[in-house]
Amino acid sequence: MRSRHPFPIGQGVREGSGVMGVWLPVCVAVWTGLILGDPGSGGSNVATQRVDLIELNHFIDKDGREIFRQVLFYDWSASHRRYVVRAWRLVKDDSLLPNRRWNPALYECLWHDDGLLRRVTAPAFRETWSQRDPERVNRQLLAEDARKPLLQPQLPR
Repeated sequence: MRSRHPFPIGQGVREGSGVMGVWLPVCVAVWTGLILGDPGSGGSNVATQRVDLIELNHFIDKDGREIFRQVLFYDWSASHRRYVVRAWRLVKDDSLLPNRRWNPALYECLWHDDGLLRRVTAPAFRETWSQRDPERVNRQLLAEDARKPLLQPQLPR
């Protein structure tokens, strides 16, 4: 009788694949869980932060060529009645680009920052192209030293 289990024991593993063919996916899943922790709880290994808006800005020159990309994190300011920059990061590689998550519905940036894994989420996202740096423009509204910083958790020694 044929087994209905999706991965019957002794079947599905090609000859010569050895232990790695079976254990590699398990090891990757365990390693990912240890590094990322539980995304809902923030985990002890991840500094999870929520902001109101994530912006991917493409700074372009007068000819429309991209000079740099940056990700900006905003909170809504009731007193200013607009978004104010909380923090920003220069995009050096595509790993910092915001990703859309569907359950729960949010946008997420995940990156390593001086030995700490940071996860910043927001319910809203926008992508802009400009010849003025939105972070510098926002400084006129709220000085850099008056911004609410991202979490600075204590790293274990």
